[in-house]
Amino acid sequence: MNYAASLAVVALLAFFFPLVVRVGSQYGVPRSLSAATLLALVTFFMATSLIRFQVARFRRSTARLDAARAQVAAEPDSPRAYYVHGEHLAAMLLRMGRRREAAETIDRYAQLGGARETELMALREALARAERRRRGEG
Repeated sequence: MNYAASLAVVALLAFFFPLVVRVGSQYGVPRSLSAATLLALVTFFMATSLIRFQVARFRRSTARLDAARAQVAAEPDSPRAYYVHGEHLAAMLLRMGRRREAAETIDRYAQLGGARETELMALREALARAERRRRGEG
């Protein structure tokens, strides 16, 4: 079901719910059952929306990561190639939980002539924080 269809179903439920409760009450269905059904439907739609949001965010992150990797592959000797939209490739890898690959990227970046020491220190500190979190120390 796409976003427009999901929104249409939610709008229809919001419009018809009071009518369904009234008709159900006439046939002996308690209001609490109607409210529980509505709560279950709302929970289902909220969960669906959250999952779609997370999948879209993961796809965007993966696309940016692929673009950064392609950029580094095209220009391996350029420090600027390690940045996509102002974010370093190693920082993207750390955010996605790929510590080993991030450490390798930081090492390659450190070997470049144009890499600044402040950037390297910030990346190494981020890597150290990720390692501590993994071990449960921080």
